[in-house]
Amino acid sequence: MKDENNLKYSVVVPVFNSEDTLGELFERINGVFDHLQKSFEVIFIEDGGKDSSWNKLLAIKKNHPDKVVAIKLAKNYGQHNATFCGLNHAKGNFIITIDDDLQNPPEEIEKLIAGYNESQADLIYGLYSDKKQSRLRKFYSTSFNRSSRAFVKGHGKGSSFRLITRELADSLLNHHQNFLFLDELFLWYARDISFVSVKHEERKFNRSGYNGFRLMRLFANIILYYSNVPLKIMVYGGLIFSSFTFLIGLFFVVKKIFFNVPILGYTSLIVAIMFSTGIIVFSLGIIGEYLSRIYMVQSKKPPYMVKKII
Repeated sequence: MKDENNLKYSVVVPVFNSEDTLGELFERINGVFDHLQKSFEVIFIEDGGKDSSWNKLLAIKKNHPDKVVAIKLAKNYGQHNATFCGLNHAKGNFIITIDDDLQNPPEEIEKLIAGYNESQADLIYGLYSDKKQSRLRKFYSTSFNRSSRAFVKGHGKGSSFRLITRELADSLLNHHQNFLFLDELFLWYARDISFVSVKHEERKFNRSGYNGFRLMRLFANIILYYSNVPLKIMVYGGLIFSSFTFLIGLFFVVKKIFFNVPILGYTSLIVAIMFSTGIIVFSLGIIGEYLSRIYMVQSKKPPYMVKKII
């Protein structure tokens, strides 16, 4: 049995429809730590997929009972929530997160560890020197990262391949809101963040679950949960629009008083009313979104529900 007091590394793997890669992924992770001669565990979190990933995890657990923890979630909660579940169950002094698709070669874990030994940072990100994705997928990712940096003041760099210290992971566990974006939480709590260059390989099976629509939805949630940008748009937009309409109104009043210009017809009045009504409805929609999220946070809806642990 592994000694949890001396457990060095926990590897957290969120799993979604990846039955074809799980066996190879574990064997390569096992090979890395055998080479390093370090104690480890691998925590697989099955995130409500539709394939036979859970049965594959049962087989891996049966063959390696002391090295594997398999967790089955009640339904699909998303990659960040599943990873957060893994952080809650990790026992290692250091936690490494890695995707289940083998695009992050497990052998690159050694670079993360070397990066920590050099920098002693709270968080080590593996950045891809050459990302093996389609041009459209690269465009989505680049746009998402730049938008995140602009709106939520992030560093605009990062990946799901990272090494986290025990202290940083423990700091995150106080968060219980339904929507989680781990990279933003890391930014809140990490004192030092470092980056190392790692390889990125072609996807062997299936397609990425993050298409353009899902990335847009994720970005919208990040903006609403982790920033007040929409509220600032309402404040400054309302101020600008009010000033603009006041100047227009003043212009027509002056023309009427001093130049006796006939009153404008109903068309301009209707346009002004419709435009201002649209601004009001849009602003109320933003407020409604914030209120719904405040309600979910206050109701303490859990970020995930565990169905089974082995």
